[in-house]
Amino acid sequence: MNIRAALSGDIDRGHTDLRLMGANPDYWYPLAWSSDVRRGKVFACNFAGQPIALYRGSSGALHALEDRCAHRQVPLSQGAVEGETLRCGYHGWRYDCAGACVDVPYLGQRMGQGVGQGMGQARLPNGVRAYPVRETDGMVFVFPGDPALAQARAPVALGSKSDTAYKTRRLDRTIACHYTFMHENLFDMNHQFLHRSLMGQVKASCLDRRIGEDWCEVDYTFTRKAGCSNMGENAIRNMMGRKGAGGDLMTIRTSYPYQSLKVWVKGEEPALDVWLCYTPMDAAQRSNRTFGYLSVRKSRIPGLTHLLWPLVTWFTEGIFAQDKRIVELEQAAHDAQGCCHNNEVFPPVLDLRGVLARCGVSLPLAPALDL
Repeated sequence: MNIRAALSGDIDRGHTDLRLMGANPDYWYPLAWSSDVRRGKVFACNFAGQPIALYRGSSGALHALEDRCAHRQVPLSQGAVEGETLRCGYHGWRYDCAGACVDVPYLGQRMGQGVGQGMGQARLPNGVRAYPVRETDGMVFVFPGDPALAQARAPVALGSKSDTAYKTRRLDRTIACHYTFMHENLFDMNHQFLHRSLMGQVKASCLDRRIGEDWCEVDYTFTRKAGCSNMGENAIRNMMGRKGAGGDLMTIRTSYPYQSLKVWVKGEEPALDVWLCYTPMDAAQRSNRTFGYLSVRKSRIPGLTHLLWPLVTWFTEGIFAQDKRIVELEQAAHDAQGCCHNNEVFPPVLDLRGVLARCGVSLPLAPALDL
């Protein structure tokens, strides 16, 4: 059997609803920027409805605990950092970085000491869950799944963020849609009509596609059919060393759960490199926080990249705003209809949908209300 036929296609004909697929927790997901979590401070965040408290100990090391005290269930993110431990802000219960409760301050230090017999630290309660956590290229990643898988799946580099040959800007926004809509939006460059107010009418042509068990790629080139490019698009192309449209190679890759977009104009290194991850926020996964980096290779002309950067920011923010609005409308349509009515026909997107279905996990059904 042809590998592409085996891996793609069946998802739409089988009526699988991707919006009922949860993000697989057995991967690393960005939950914050490194600068969000200051030494001796706590930062509250979420992965798919799971509240997580990030804190940086006195050594500067990062730790991640379930954001609830085992005592009264209040958020540990309202507490205080002491050394490498976190103390609940309500009764002062203290947890180490492995989530173990190591101190209840109003119990005695030894069995039988303090308020009544048998109330000592030997009877400390169970703690809370701890998560593997790491920093990569200025992002804080948490592994919400099986810790035994964490080391092998650790992200090494995020696009060209750490390459000094590129100038990079952060991408960060909360979007009211399922994360799979985000993957599909970027992967399918046939939606250029959406951006006609910013780019004129540009036609994308699919050159090739490739697929594996947990990844897929698609190649495009572009031609302008009508209208003119704006100053922001021209700024990017000037830094790339090319004016006009046509002849460039764009490759988009979903390597679950991450996504990248690269553009080559000339030479072996990409002129544009985008890295993205869509971290689900709520338990139903109807919203995501998009973390990413957009990197443009610096011009050989001294100072030109810095001079044109405000135009790059204006242009890319405009594109992202239009994409944000359309995917949120897709989510609203799905919710109004109660299920997926997509009629997808584009083979690369069918490839992608197969990857997302194979790698995702079924969302738990909401509990029925006892009325």
